[in-house]
Amino acid sequence: MKQACRNHWLTIAILVGILLMSGCAQQTPATQTTGQPSPGVNTWMEIELTDVATGETFKISDFKGKPILLESFAVWCPTCLAQQKEIKKVKQSEGDNIIHISLDTDPNEDEDKVREHIERNELDWYFAVSPVELTQALIDEFGLRFVSAPRAPVVLIREEQSTNFLRRGVKSAEELSSEIQQDGQSWTYCSYCWKRSSWG
Repeated sequence: MKQACRNHWLTIAILVGILLMSGCAQQTPATQTTGQPSPGVNTWMEIELTDVATGETFKISDFKGKPILLESFAVWCPTCLAQQKEIKKVKQSEGDNIIHISLDTDPNEDEDKVREHIERNELDWYFAVSPVELTQALIDEFGLRFVSAPRAPVVLIREEQSTNFLRRGVKSAEELSSEIQQDGQSWTYCSYCWKRSSWG
């Protein structure tokens, strides 16, 4: 009887291990940065968000045609605030040419905490509490690094809405602007090459 029980639990343990391994294998490609737009991959851009300051609803896809800096943060995180101060400098210099969206991905924080945070620090761009489905979709695409607040996660979304996950740590305003300009030049050049080859 003891041997049968032991075999039963051993079988369950093996099955759980197989399921976990298969789950990890399926998630591996999803953690890679997206270099080019892929149909069906960025459906998270269609999820509705609410700006905590104005109550306005919006979707990331609403801003197609403009570069977007998408930040994941938590109110308690000092590194996030340091990053937001650099984003604020970019906004002051670039105005509405660049869209800024900050998502609170801490499930323990709500709109009131975020509203207090942006008022206290005089931050003036789109702030939203990330819905669970959006947070999960972003983890599926970029991995857990997207919700690791102390890494100061920022994703650059290009005009055509492909994505580039920027390096970990606080990025200066100059670095953020440089990333946007480089991506813009690269995309313009690649589009030109593609058109030339199409005409060819």
